[in-house]
Amino acid sequence: QVDKVAELVARWFYCALSQEKLRRPIVACELGRLYNKDAIIEYLLDKSPDKTPMESASHIKSIKNVTELQLVDNPAWCGDKESIKGDKYDDLQAARFICPVVGLEMNGRHRFCFLRNCGCVFSERALKEIKAEVCHKCGSPFQEEDVIVLNGNKEDVEILKKRMEERRLKSKLEKKSKKGKTAAAASQQEPSADSPGPSKAKSGKDCVNSSSGENRQIIFTKSSENGNPSVPGKVNKAPSTTTKRSIADSEDKSEAYKSIFTTHSSAKRSKEECSNWVTHTAYYF
Repeated sequence: QVDKVAELVARWFYCALSQEKLRRPIVACELGRLYNKDAIIEYLLDKSPDKTPMESASHIKSIKNVTELQLVDNPAWCGDKESIKGDKYDDLQAARFICPVVGLEMNGRHRFCFLRNCGCVFSERALKEIKAEVCHKCGSPFQEEDVIVLNGNKEDVEILKKRMEERRLKSKLEKKSKKGKTAAAASQQEPSADSPGPSKAKSGKDCVNSSSGENRQIIFTKSSENGNPSVPGKVNKAPSTTTKRSIADSEDKSEAYKSIFTTHSSAKRSKEECSNWVTHTAYYF
């Protein structure tokens, strides 16, 4: 037969995975087992093929499957403060943490629970005597399914296991439904992006599509002679009476102003003055 005291000490004072003493930060799984957080992180990061399977942590797939506990220290617990000389009785069941409502020590003699939403730890007696839908410590709301018994018996573990499987199945279905909704929304946005909106609607009266795909606006002009609107898309060309004249030929300018330009007679050179270079300047005429 297993010693009950040794079993309680192993379950409540040591990590279920690394078998080391529990030290903060302490986490608990959905089945109510206690672990050191660093041991869980090392277990999850170890992806080697020769990794030894651990029954106590086989149901933990990610860090989201554990909850960090908000524990309250026991003021009467001495711990490592006093040096043990051998002439003092060492109480192995002296608890480091207590219930913040009732004051019971968390040593395994009393049933303790924690809330999965916030991680606050209470004794089962406190939750039964003071019934509330809000956490006694932090005030966050919770349901009956969020209460998980720490280190419960076989019946408690079976109930918690069923709740865990239902919770994970529900989360998977929700993820699938979200993916389906996002895919449907994306498929609906694609045809709507191709169809023209009200601002992009094209009327035959205002715009005409050219062969190059550009929209050109039609300008309606009126002829001054007939007074009737011209044919759309065609531009009436008035006969140009103006001829190109150089600035130097203008009569209203002085001779000094005209001499600036190359078209003036003073800028022209004879053939003898022209250079024999292949490239010519602007003054070569």
